[in-house]
Amino acid sequence: MLRSFRLENHRSFRDEHELLLMPAYAKDREALPVVAIYGANASGKSNLLDGLRFMAEAVRDSFAVWGPDAGVVGRRSFKLDAGKRAEPSTYVVELIQDGVRYTYGVEVDDARVREEWLYSYPEKRKRVLFERVGDDIKFGSTLDDSKSVLEFLETMLRPNALLVSLAAQLKFSWVLPVYRWFARSLRFRENSGEQTLEVEIAEFLQGRPELGADLVTLVRAADVGIDDIEVVNGVFPGRAGTTIRQSDRILYKPSAHNQDLAEMLVVRPAVQLIHQGCSEPFRLDEESAGTRSWMGVLPSVLAVLRDGGCLVIDEIDASLHPLLTMRLISLFNDDHANPAGGQLIFTTHDATLLNAPFAEEVLARDEVWFVEKERASGASSLYPLTDFKPRNEDNLERRYLAGRYGAVPELFEDRFAEVVRGGRGEA
Repeated sequence: MLRSFRLENHRSFRDEHELLLMPAYAKDREALPVVAIYGANASGKSNLLDGLRFMAEAVRDSFAVWGPDAGVVGRRSFKLDAGKRAEPSTYVVELIQDGVRYTYGVEVDDARVREEWLYSYPEKRKRVLFERVGDDIKFGSTLDDSKSVLEFLETMLRPNALLVSLAAQLKFSWVLPVYRWFARSLRFRENSGEQTLEVEIAEFLQGRPELGADLVTLVRAADVGIDDIEVVNGVFPGRAGTTIRQSDRILYKPSAHNQDLAEMLVVRPAVQLIHQGCSEPFRLDEESAGTRSWMGVLPSVLAVLRDGGCLVIDEIDASLHPLLTMRLISLFNDDHANPAGGQLIFTTHDATLLNAPFAEEVLARDEVWFVEKERASGASSLYPLTDFKPRNEDNLERRYLAGRYGAVPELFEDRFAEVVRGGRGEA
């Protein structure tokens, strides 16, 4: 469970900013189930999520995947200030895993890890698991591993690899809760290509049959005309760069242009969609963009609601009707639908979520954050709605669109009018 994420010197975030998922009002829970992030186009909303993604990739891949001379792969500092390039980028999370709170942080430059630290708080008391500054590592006195084992761990560590990444590969128990949160519990919803999306849905229905009925129910509930989903074998053309899965069957057929060449065909699970009152099934690519978007997000949503974890979605409202987006968010705020305490972090432009037409609210006041870019410096800033001390009776949608909270585009109305007038003049 994520309680906070802090970053500095990452893409458009020049200065230190922290996204807090700690409740501002209801103190009976340890973390919020939902956080919505608003802001104008190019304000930096996606860069905030990208910072969390970068940290996850470094935890997962820095030892096992990054080459010894590759430096820190994927690090992107603030470009509009040349001096920030030489300064480190910082990423810090606070988590709760198995009832224990952890703080894990890293500082990196383009070449190496400058600092790294991991603390736990069993029984609310701080326990140092390790602190790393450059090549020097100080392990906590409470670790059960012998001194020689820890020294061996230190000798294996590369300058561009995280200690958590290395120690997890070697199954050191004191890093596994944090490593597993990044590697297993943190999910990023991608905008998959058509073929990938179809395979993802089919494999979810095959691999999680206990959730298949829930997926079909939510598709039916969305009023898109689909009554059932069937998994079949689909034949897809293999192209350069195609990832071959373990379960794939490979077929070949002669090329029409050169009989000596072969074109690969890949047999994978696919879906066919049964519509009400229609005897012929539909393919996924015959459905609307909104239907595909809804079906594509459901496997991740259902997995996090059932298993726990944190789902991160950039532009949750892409191709979705506002009422459908509202119902999706409400699943995470419903204790019965979300018994495992799954979390949802998303960016959006959909202001109707701030003033839902339902009797119940969709977003609580402490679940709303804003990102705004400073015009002079180009740096993004992050701040919560609670800074404005909103009242329950406030129309948050109207106030936001009116610019009361910032984080809206500053439109140059005279330039729009100039284009319109120019167009009329040419006509």
